[in-house]
Amino acid sequence: MVLFGATLAFYVAIVWAVLITSWLVRLDWQVMFFRPYQQWPELHAFVDYYVVLGQRGPTAVMVAAWLGWRSWRQHTLRPLLALGVSLLLLNVTVGAAKYGMGRLGPHYATEIGSNEMWLGGDIFPSGHTANAVVTWGILAYLASTPRARRWLSALSAVTSLGVGLSTVYIGTHWLSDVVLGWAAGLLILLALPWFEPMIARTEDRVFDLRDRLRARRGRTAPAAGPVGRPVMLKPLTDRADPAPEPVSPGRPARPPVYLAPGPHTTRAERSPVTPAGSRRPPHPERHPRGTTPATRP
Repeated sequence: MVLFGATLAFYVAIVWAVLITSWLVRLDWQVMFFRPYQQWPELHAFVDYYVVLGQRGPTAVMVAAWLGWRSWRQHTLRPLLALGVSLLLLNVTVGAAKYGMGRLGPHYATEIGSNEMWLGGDIFPSGHTANAVVTWGILAYLASTPRARRWLSALSAVTSLGVGLSTVYIGTHWLSDVVLGWAAGLLILLALPWFEPMIARTEDRVFDLRDRLRARRGRTAPAAGPVGRPVMLKPLTDRADPAPEPVSPGRPARPPVYLAPGPHTTRAERSPVTPAGSRRPPHPERHPRGTTPATRP
């Protein structure tokens, strides 16, 4: 609460200093006339790429990919929901301040030494700086250990200030825009703990909805196995004809077996037929079956 109050007071002081065209506005004009991009032209190629770290689209995609992986590993939606809430607050608060104060940028300034307020601009506070503070600072906010939180906080602060100074270098923002954008992003991160109960309720509702959908899908799912008409099997009788095999719905039915006309007997009632004669060659010492062989000497 103390840090949030101090940052809010700093935010209001910057806005007031620009409104009254104080020394801060004179410093803005001095930095613009200094033209950093002409003083250090060798940095221009690097700055053009570095300033992308403050653009909303690329940074949101990169951070959302990392937090999505964390959500999947930890089986929780809190990282993604916290990112969504922070980006929503960023668009609402910073966007309202930009269009509400309507300050023109250095490239479109109309009167030397003026604060360029309420002239239809949209650069105060710096959206690049505020976006860098929020998108990279959310990683520190969601860090799992105090040491990681400290390191990520310092890294996000340096990155966001570097992005803001990059916009001053290429001449798209005043220096006061960058300072106010840094304070605006920090206010959003400091206000996130107040939205934690809402994030927890949203996560519970999403998981409850998922469980209900799974339960409904499980009740309406068809039973496993082949689909077809059941075949009723009749019990075997004393008829000589064997019972027909049940036809599986997955294969075609067999054609009926052709039987010659006349009475038929079962295999058990038929008398065995012995072929006439023996196929074995005659042997002097072999006797027919059923006779007792003579005693050998």
